[in-house]
Amino acid sequence: MQTLEEIQNFKGKYPKQLWYLFFSEMWERFSFYGMRGMLAFFMVHQLGFDEVKANLQYGASQAFVYAFTFIGGFFADQILGYRRSLFWGGLLMIIGSVVLAIDPKQFFFIGIGFNIIGTGFFKPNISSMVGRLYKDGDPRTDAGFSLFYAGVNLGALIGGYLCIAIGKRALFASSVPEGLEWNVAFGLASIVMFVSLITFIYTQKSLGSIGNSPITHLEPKKKILYEVLTYAGSLALIPVVITMVSKTEYTDWFMYIIGPVSVIYLVFEMRNYSWNENKKLIAALLFMFFSIFFWAFFEQSGGSLSYFAADNLHSSVLGMELDSNSVNNSANSLFVILFAAPLGILWIWMNKKKIEPNTIVKFGLGFIFLAIGFYIFYYTRFFSNENGVTSLGVFTFGWFIITFGELCLSPIGMSVMTKLSPTKLQAVAMGMWFLASAYGQYFAGLLGANIAEASENSTNYEKMMVYTEGYKQLGLYSLVIGVAVIAISPVMKKLMGGVK
Repeated sequence: MQTLEEIQNFKGKYPKQLWYLFFSEMWERFSFYGMRGMLAFFMVHQLGFDEVKANLQYGASQAFVYAFTFIGGFFADQILGYRRSLFWGGLLMIIGSVVLAIDPKQFFFIGIGFNIIGTGFFKPNISSMVGRLYKDGDPRTDAGFSLFYAGVNLGALIGGYLCIAIGKRALFASSVPEGLEWNVAFGLASIVMFVSLITFIYTQKSLGSIGNSPITHLEPKKKILYEVLTYAGSLALIPVVITMVSKTEYTDWFMYIIGPVSVIYLVFEMRNYSWNENKKLIAALLFMFFSIFFWAFFEQSGGSLSYFAADNLHSSVLGMELDSNSVNNSANSLFVILFAAPLGILWIWMNKKKIEPNTIVKFGLGFIFLAIGFYIFYYTRFFSNENGVTSLGVFTFGWFIITFGELCLSPIGMSVMTKLSPTKLQAVAMGMWFLASAYGQYFAGLLGANIAEASENSTNYEKMMVYTEGYKQLGLYSLVIGVAVIAISPVMKKLMGGVK
C-alpha cells in the first residue's frame, strides 16, 4: 500500500487514484442528476402540483440535499472517516432509488428522504479525498478538480438525458411497458448508484491512508458505539427530512437555522488555529457567500427552466430531434465534459507563464459568463412563434456560455476549499461549500416560484414573455455581482495569504 507521500509525489498531470474517484463519482452523479432532472417535471405532470408549489418543493428538496453535506462532512471528520461515510451514503441512495422505483407516486417523499441523507454522506467526502491526493500548494490541484468535475458531468450528461426521456416516453417507449416508465427511470438511478459503490469498494485500496477513520485511537467498543450511533441517528433523521421537504414552511425554518449554526461552529473551531490560518478561513467564507448567488441563478435549470423547456421550446437542435427537457438537463454537462480538461490544462499553462488569473478573478468571470447566458435565454423571445414556442438551438447556446462560468467557479471552488482550510477541517469546509449551494438551491426555488406565480393564468406566449423577462433580470444581477467580486479581489488576495 502506498504512503500518503508516495501518492502525492505522482508524476504527470493527474494521480492514478483520481481516475478511480472519477468513475465512482461519475456513476453517483448519473443517479443524482437523473433524479434531479425528473423532480420538477414529475411533480407537475404526475403528482398534480402547480408550478409555484413544484418550484418550492424542488428548491426545498435540493436545499436539503446540499445542506446535509455539511452534516455528512462533520461526521466524516469526527467519527466515520471519508470512506465509511461515502459507503453509508451510497447505500442510503440506493435504498431511496429502489423505493421510488417500486411506486414513485406513493413513495415519492420517502425515496427523496433517503436520497437526501445519502447524498449528504457521499458528496463532500469524495471531493475531500480528491483534495488529499495533492500536496499543499501543488499547482496541479485545479487541473485535478477540473478533471474530477468532468466525471461529475459525464454522469450528469447521461443520467440527465436518459432518466427524464424514459419517464416522458421520449426514449425506449417500445421497450418500456406503458405505465411503468417512471418506475424504470427511477430504477435506473438505483442501478448506476450500485455500480458507483462497487467501483469505490474495489479501488479504495489504492488510496493509502486517505479517508480512514479519525478515531482509530479509541477503544474498539467505544469506536463501534460512535459509529453505530451515527448510522442510527442518520436513519432517525429521514422521517424528519420527509416532513420538512413535503411542508416547505419547515424548510424555511431549517434554512434560517443551519447556516448561522454552521458559521458559529466554524468560528468556534477557529480558536484552535493561528491568525494566518483564520484569515484563510474568512476568505473561504466569502467564497461561500458569493457562490450562493451563483447557484440561485444557475439552478433555475431544475426548476423554472425545466417548465420553460417543456412548454416553450422546439424539439430540434441542428436538425436533430431531441427532447427539450433532456437537453435542458444535459447540455451543460456535455459542454463541461468537452471543455473541463482543456480549461484545466490551460490553467497549468498560464501558471507556468505567470499569467493565470487568481481564484477571485475566476469567480468574478464565472458570474459574467452566467450573465451572458441568461441574456441569451432572454433573447430566445425574439425567435418565438405566436404560440410562445422558441428556438431550442439558441437556448442551448445559452448553456454553452454558462458552462464556462460554471467551470470558472465550481471546480475551482472545491479546490480552494481544500487549500484554505486546515486538514482537520477540510471535510467541514467542503460541507459548508455545499451548504452554500443549499442556500443557492433554496433561493432558486423561491425565484422560480416568483416567476411561475407571475405567469399564472397566462397564455403560453405570455408565459414565455414573463419567463424570459425574469431571466433578463437574473442576467443583470449576475453581471453586477461579477464586477463586484473582481473589484474586491485585492482584499481577498490578502486574506488568502499566498493561496492561488
